[in-house]
Amino acid sequence: MDSTKPHEEDQYLDLVREILTDGERRPDRTGTGTQSIFAPRPFKFRLNDNGRPILPLLTTKRVFLRAVIAELLWFIQGDTSSHTLREAGVKIWDGNGSREFLDRLGLTHREEGDLGPVYGFQWRHFGADYVDAKTDYTGQGVDQIAHIIHKLKTDPYDRRLILSAWNPRDMPLMVLPPCHMFAQFYVSYPGQAQAEEGTTVKGHLHCQLYQRSCDMGLGVPFNIASYALLTHMIAHVCDLVPGSLTHVMGDAHVYLDHIDALKTQLQREPRAFPELEITRPTGGSIDGWKAADFVVKGYEPHGPIAMKMSV
Repeated sequence: MDSTKPHEEDQYLDLVREILTDGERRPDRTGTGTQSIFAPRPFKFRLNDNGRPILPLLTTKRVFLRAVIAELLWFIQGDTSSHTLREAGVKIWDGNGSREFLDRLGLTHREEGDLGPVYGFQWRHFGADYVDAKTDYTGQGVDQIAHIIHKLKTDPYDRRLILSAWNPRDMPLMVLPPCHMFAQFYVSYPGQAQAEEGTTVKGHLHCQLYQRSCDMGLGVPFNIASYALLTHMIAHVCDLVPGSLTHVMGDAHVYLDHIDALKTQLQREPRAFPELEITRPTGGSIDGWKAADFVVKGYEPHGPIAMKMSV
């Protein structure tokens, strides 16, 4: 990585500073309160550095990578039970799947841990009728992930490579409407115009994410890593080069009880992003991946910073 260029993590740190300095105080559904700005400048992260695959994993605090991977694979499986993640030692959805939280939403009939048709259901079964977390939805609804992969392999110039978790019909059934709600994929062919006749230029896969609600302390570092990993995975399946992740935000906010922790984080200098190695053979399926398929090399962050999750 070129040390003469600004560190890409500075985009995140600069936005946190801007929110702490200029953000508007606003109430929120959790009752915690936030400082917020709307539609800040998008982040842009490279996913490779001269052919070396990069994972934009923030370094000014340790990001819980095991949870990022577990949740992403859970999404891809179309799973909607928080119990699956808990059994893997990841408890980030436990609060939203608790008996108390479900009852507060009026979902008294729902079993504890059943989150409703959240992200994974929309990614793999968009439009299907949701019953519960135990139902087999094979063949039901639109499998958006499979469609995107098919199009990337057969028509990479398609402008409809869209992944949407925003389904207004299903909102009343979800414990939480999707925060990261919309992504578009794009394949570029760098240097194609200059390529010699008869040579093949390998496509670079880019992802642009739109996130309506952005918890800068806890959520955004997690979301950056998650969609970067998803882009790496899809590129690997489609034999493309990972290109970039662009992160577009709506309501970017800092919870009031995260302010002191973030001030501590802002005092730290970013370090080099780690390298990502995927150990599976190129191609294959997006299904059946395991945490062991990802090897992250050279992640040397500053220490963790505790922040409470508001539900």
